[in-house]
Amino acid sequence: MIPDYDYLIVGAGFAGMVLAERLGSVGKRCLIVDKRDHIGGNCYDRKDNHGIRYHVYGPHYFRTNSTSVRTYLSRFTEWREVSYRVRVFTKGKHWSFPVNLQTFRQLTDNTEATEADFKAYLEKNAQSITNPANAKEAILAVVGEELYNLFYAGYTAKQWGRPPEQLDASVTRRIPIRTNADDRYFQDEFQALPREGYTSLFERMLEASGAELLLNTDYRSVRANAHFGHTIYTGPLDEYFDCRWGTLPYRTLRFELEEHLADQNGFIQPALQINHPGPESFTRTVELKHITGQQGSWTNIVREFPSEYKAGQSEPYYPVPGADSQSLAQRYRDLANKELAVTFVGRLAEYRYLNMDQVVGGALHVFDKMNVARNTA
Repeated sequence: MIPDYDYLIVGAGFAGMVLAERLGSVGKRCLIVDKRDHIGGNCYDRKDNHGIRYHVYGPHYFRTNSTSVRTYLSRFTEWREVSYRVRVFTKGKHWSFPVNLQTFRQLTDNTEATEADFKAYLEKNAQSITNPANAKEAILAVVGEELYNLFYAGYTAKQWGRPPEQLDASVTRRIPIRTNADDRYFQDEFQALPREGYTSLFERMLEASGAELLLNTDYRSVRANAHFGHTIYTGPLDEYFDCRWGTLPYRTLRFELEEHLADQNGFIQPALQINHPGPESFTRTVELKHITGQQGSWTNIVREFPSEYKAGQSEPYYPVPGADSQSLAQRYRDLANKELAVTFVGRLAEYRYLNMDQVVGGALHVFDKMNVARNTA
């Protein structure tokens, strides 16, 4: 029987949309299904009541060192190049972050402190841990107890819902530490936002794909009533298999949008993102206006509250990196490898912490492999 569609694509985020566009470019008929009422996945953005853009599901700071990823996405958007800057609010003041020479000067109350002074401090305070076994040890091995307690311990535990000792070392290794005064959060060659927002980018990708789109739809209901040659799945890995081995651990998030009259500089907080490692129930506030270039007397912040994930009741945002979760995830990956008519791609479907450019690059790679398989069949 000839299938109604060549591909069913579950999820309208980056992984699903890249593959829809690429498959559409070679004449494949695709149906994209998403349970939400919009495309773009967690990258979805929109404007508030005063026309100020915000990221609905928390900040998405695009950056990449991949020329191919940048070239591909540039077909669907112009860019606004930016630098992402973060501060930490603790002990009554805003600290430069990630940890750098400016942070050390604040810590020592010495504006004349040099890079050599900071290196000497780190050498004295860093703990001798050759192979850090967890997120706590990964930081202690570099900066020592004082800075760990000031910036990392509370935030990490609050963000992930478990003590840093129970998290993989990669959680804190991702955060840069510099002895110079460079306070940029990232150092990727290309750092930018889509000039008209992520939603516009996705709308252009959808148009280019020629795919049909169903929103507010569970893919299982579609699968039961149509025929597909192949399925591309970007949802939670364990849910595809009805949590056969139990639920994989994720963290979920709740977001609160606040609209405010801006100060004389056009903002309400001193930087794009403020981290809160203290006892507050939220982890950070983000004022996207710092990097969108929008003007006006109003601004907004999005306050982010992490909480425990409950399958079927909350959205999974972050796979929790730990030995227990990876062991369980591998059992599900083994099942996925046996699903020859399904391709699992993206952060949730692979149960991996992936940045946006890695998701895009991964989807492009999957498409290339599909072409090879098709051409040699």
